[in-house]
Amino acid sequence: MLLYIHIPFCDSKCSYCAFNSYVDKFSLKKEYMQALLVQFEAEFLRFGISRDNPIETVFIGGGTPSTVEPELYYPLFERIKPYLAPDAEITSEANPNSATRSWLEGMYELGINRISFGVQSFNNEKLKTLGRAHHTQHALEAIRCASAIGYKHLSIDLIYGVRGDTKALLQADIDQAFSLPIDHISLYSLTIEEKTAFENTPEIAEEELDLTRWLFRKIEEKGFEQYEISNFGKYRSRHNIGYWEHKPYIGLGSGAVGFLNMQRFYPSQDVAHYVQNPIEYRIEALDAEALLSESLFLGFRSRVGVDSARLSAAQRQNADILCREGVLTYDGSRYFNTDFLLSDEIALRVEGF
Repeated sequence: MLLYIHIPFCDSKCSYCAFNSYVDKFSLKKEYMQALLVQFEAEFLRFGISRDNPIETVFIGGGTPSTVEPELYYPLFERIKPYLAPDAEITSEANPNSATRSWLEGMYELGINRISFGVQSFNNEKLKTLGRAHHTQHALEAIRCASAIGYKHLSIDLIYGVRGDTKALLQADIDQAFSLPIDHISLYSLTIEEKTAFENTPEIAEEELDLTRWLFRKIEEKGFEQYEISNFGKYRSRHNIGYWEHKPYIGLGSGAVGFLNMQRFYPSQDVAHYVQNPIEYRIEALDAEALLSESLFLGFRSRVGVDSARLSAAQRQNADILCREGVLTYDGSRYFNTDFLLSDEIALRVEGF
């Protein structure tokens, strides 16, 4: 079982961000963190959490988790701790400018053992283009500080496919990244979402397939294996893999999503409403066809692959054709994709579209 905790507060709104996050809701922080605890009590019963059915991974995302003081997380973590698996992976996202030494130390004391830093680039001009609030020195200091404190696993996000990207710029980002004590990189192509600052300037996103393949190759040459279209590392995020395997997951917070027994649970996206009604949900019922379609898209985007037993005879035939073409491989029980950049097309071909 997985646990996701959504923190909707941000000190600034990035130009590409479409997540449920706000720069003007800080007055609700304390009430919001209390509401998370109320929701957890309800989810505790729904998901049947126990020492025999523990929480395997925790991921605190946002928004910007590092805008919330460690002491405000304390009551929730005290409630969760007895039900964490002994080797639980506990990740928090953080922005370099707000991940101070005191914040990093406080979260470490709570039991956080993995930090994912929203670096996006080590080029200050590119950071300005993306609307980031930090600069390169913030990122370098925060990552080194986290390592010195004792965090076992450190990850960074990088963005590519931005107008002005060159091999030289991206190579400099890679070289800087690998000079730091990290074991994971999440690499995202800039996408233009509705209701973002970039919506009116879509030309800012310029992804070139050749440059993308070059970038993937350069990161793998540094010893970080690509285990999903956007994820590389000597360490693989167990929380991410759990999503792709369709494990049950609790979604705490405004804008979070939970999944259990063919249903998804959506708490209110309105932060003020959530604070007053933390156990009010919209429920989406999933059918077997929808879940299989998701499994195909997620499995072929990652090293998880697709269980052949879940496919119809016609779909297995489609997959076998792709094996003969060298696009998929088969180990006797699961099909695996050999080119993640073709994952969506492969999923559609296997599904029969």
